[in-house]
Amino acid sequence: MTVENLETREGGTRPTAHVVLPAYNEARSLPPLLDRLAAMARTERMVVWVVDDGSSDGTAASAESAAPGLDLRVVRHPANLGLGQAVHSGLRAVLETACHHDFVVVMDADDTHDPALIPRLREELAAGADLVICSRFAAGGHDGTAPLFRRVLSRGAAVLFHGVLGVDGVRDFTSGFRAYRVELLERAVRHWGERLVEERGFACMVELLMKLRHCRPVIREVPLMLRYDRKQGASKLRLRRAVLQYVKLMARDRLAPAPPRNL
Repeated sequence: MTVENLETREGGTRPTAHVVLPAYNEARSLPPLLDRLAAMARTERMVVWVVDDGSSDGTAASAESAAPGLDLRVVRHPANLGLGQAVHSGLRAVLETACHHDFVVVMDADDTHDPALIPRLREELAAGADLVICSRFAAGGHDGTAPLFRRVLSRGAAVLFHGVLGVDGVRDFTSGFRAYRVELLERAVRHWGERLVEERGFACMVELLMKLRHCRPVIREVPLMLRYDRKQGASKLRLRRAVLQYVKLMARDRLAPAPPRNL
């Protein structure tokens, strides 16, 4: 079965998965990841968006030369603006072209996230979820290949934000591998506009979840086996900076007025 004739049982075209890859100096990691996505695209309706966040290693050229036949689009930042702004640019680019019934998958570009989970994400959305988190802490998930400081930070943030936010069904608040209904993001953009993602660093994933919770989404988690052993190069996460970002984000959320209930 080719992707052109993939249809729903109701006779309509299946929703397209728009895969957003925020990338900073990932020229080595992108080709194997894009090859995996190209294999998935044989049976999944898919568009891949690489957001080159001011890379100096030829990330955009590496992406454009990899995986021929993949529907690949590159969004370029002339300077490095940080993960948050790369995510924001990717989401806004998708929302300018996507259909109302499509969905967005945000993944890390360093090949530590397995695109084989995309069909499972599609199934959860089709079953009624609005947001699906690939969770290291769900039953069957694992992050043992990651450095100790990253595992400590992720678990500490999970405890902190679970107590503060009280979002049902969420264990992994900092996971960068998620799927969102386009309709959910459209509602959020109508309220926050260009302020949907304001954080520049890794705290952007928690910020986005904080804001989307006001849309009262149905959230589910699926287990994630983190493949940190595939990562090329050093981690870009800085522990002290990330902790400060989380603290500031939590304070800002506490002080900000609640959006209207009909968001």
